[in-house]
Amino acid sequence: MKEIKGLIFDCDGTLADTMPLHWRAWQMITQRHNLHFPQDRFYATGGVPSRDILKMLAQEQGRSLDHIAVAHEKEETYLKTLEQVKPIHAVVEIAKENFGKIPMAVASGGTQKIICMVLEHLKIRDLFDAVVTSEMVTNQKPAPDIFLEAARLIGVEPKSCRAYEDTELGLQAIRSAGMEAVDVREMLAK
Repeated sequence: MKEIKGLIFDCDGTLADTMPLHWRAWQMITQRHNLHFPQDRFYATGGVPSRDILKMLAQEQGRSLDHIAVAHEKEETYLKTLEQVKPIHAVVEIAKENFGKIPMAVASGGTQKIICMVLEHLKIRDLFDAVVTSEMVTNQKPAPDIFLEAARLIGVEPKSCRAYEDTELGLQAIRSAGMEAVDVREMLAK
């Protein structure tokens, strides 16, 4: 058993129960802009920044769309529901138990503004030594960049990190980074 020297957590769907709220915001925005985005596809693109999802949907559906502006609109719609965000206790407890013992980071496909607001709302921002978000890396999940950057910022070699995720793309990114991957969906199913 290798020694784990750093922990890295995804935020949405891992530390914070935000996915149903994100889905509601997506429904409003895709209807408003006449885009088709079924729920199974929403969950399959977990961890992908909104701007990238919108660019992909517009291209696939032959729509002309300012994906940056519409992504901003989607985030603003989501922010109105921030007060409803609840912690995912089983995962937050792991972070609380390890606070002050080993370095920890958040690695999220969300934006710095929103992820920090969610962590502050849950009163867990201070548990983490670093928060890495989509603007800080070039390649998004399933590329390992976001997890590698989180490891770099907490000063731990990737092979000595354990990372927690709730999506296939995120788990793929963790494994590509050479880290131990924990699928929180399995923890929560118990």
